[in-house]
Amino acid sequence: MGVELTGKTLGLIGAGNIGSIVADRAKGLRMKVIAFDPYLSVERAADLGIEKVELNDLLARADFITLHTPLTSETRNIISADAINLMKKGARIINCARGGLIDENALKVALDSGHLAGAALDVFEEEPAKTNVLFGNEKVVATPHLGASTSEAQENVALQVAEQISDYLLTGAITNALNMPSISAEEAQKVRPWISLAEKLGAFAGQLTDTSLTSVEILYEGVAGALNTRALTQAALAGLLKPALAHVNMVNAPIVAKERGIKVSETRRDRHGIYEGFIKITVTLADGTTRRVAGTVFSDGRPRLIQIKDINMDAEFAPHMLYVINEDKPGFIGRLGTLLGDAKANIASFALGRSAEGADAIALVEVDGGVPENVVAEIRKLPLVKQAKALAF
Repeated sequence: MGVELTGKTLGLIGAGNIGSIVADRAKGLRMKVIAFDPYLSVERAADLGIEKVELNDLLARADFITLHTPLTSETRNIISADAINLMKKGARIINCARGGLIDENALKVALDSGHLAGAALDVFEEEPAKTNVLFGNEKVVATPHLGASTSEAQENVALQVAEQISDYLLTGAITNALNMPSISAEEAQKVRPWISLAEKLGAFAGQLTDTSLTSVEILYEGVAGALNTRALTQAALAGLLKPALAHVNMVNAPIVAKERGIKVSETRRDRHGIYEGFIKITVTLADGTTRRVAGTVFSDGRPRLIQIKDINMDAEFAPHMLYVINEDKPGFIGRLGTLLGDAKANIASFALGRSAEGADAIALVEVDGGVPENVVAEIRKLPLVKQAKALAF
């Protein structure tokens, strides 16, 4: 005796392009569809007519589980012995994505014990799969990784590559990338200025960092927290690491950070202050000191600095900037301006901030054409100056 699909719950692990197509087919069979995908937004889930859940909830509720994720360090053995123990007795599992997503030995134990009713596999941890612990099991349907072995599929994959590259170049949309989060054309319009902000904030902190990093904490507040923060974090890390490592880019930045033992964490929270949304990056150095910088995107789409070292500021990013920390005493701004004038450095804008009267103050100066290092060295010699650095964006 078999079982019907109608009325059953299908659990999708991964709700990207293929996962969403499977969801559409399942709804046609009147199945209830739930999905675990860290990068699936609530709005996208609503558009698909599915329910977004956490992994443990999916394992406990689903009658059928199907996997649609790439194989990464995070997804390897996502269906482990512990995960299988959370699944319903009599559940069935399907994997046509990548071998290695399922612990095959644990699956065999679950099938032999009767905890799971069946499995269908098109992919295996070792391929070509000449032998496997699951072969010969009457509860297993096995096919030799032939899901895309049709003439139509081979033609369509070539068309999809061209279409996806075209979409990225024209709209910024990213689809089916293994090392970048998927971003729809609509999302790209919203997220692009925030990606620019994240990269510039990272670059700001990175250019002021002369020692090794131990951790990076990124706070996303308000509208920033509702965006695809994986893309924002990759941009921030790229900006942070590039001053020291020229080969770093948005794709490889998380891997480079991990290789160097840099702990990266994200926090999202609802809007609290006057800004609709902002990003704050906190960098901890090997000596225990921290650097903080925050920014937002105004309605004109331009990224702006709003806080440095917990000191409120309001400044646009510019190609060439001078960053100065000094004691807040009368006469300093005049001396700084005179020195820049004598060096024929033209000031385009000048932003100031301080923690308290007489305490540390920050000057952020946009200078046409940049400030030569010998001039920066002279600025460091000025009375009251604690730090001076030329920045480029």
